[in-house]
Amino acid sequence: MTKVQKRFQLQHVFDETLMRNLADAQSIYGIEKISLSPSREQITVEFDASRLRVANVESVLQAAGVPVAGLQA
Repeated sequence: MTKVQKRFQLQHVFDETLMRNLADAQSIYGIEKISLSPSREQITVEFDASRLRVANVESVLQAAGVPVAGLQA
């Protein structure tokens, strides 16, 4: 397993619905951990690069209802 971390900017204000969607996204195959920044404006996703590619993580999160945009590492 190759763990990779990628930061994403949340596209709207953190609320209860987004919190549920983040919890659901943690069950996506290949995603190991999702951490919310103290400012609640960004998330860091730790994932298994042998299961997901960096380019796919953003679209997988958006499909799970987590509106994000990638940030440069």
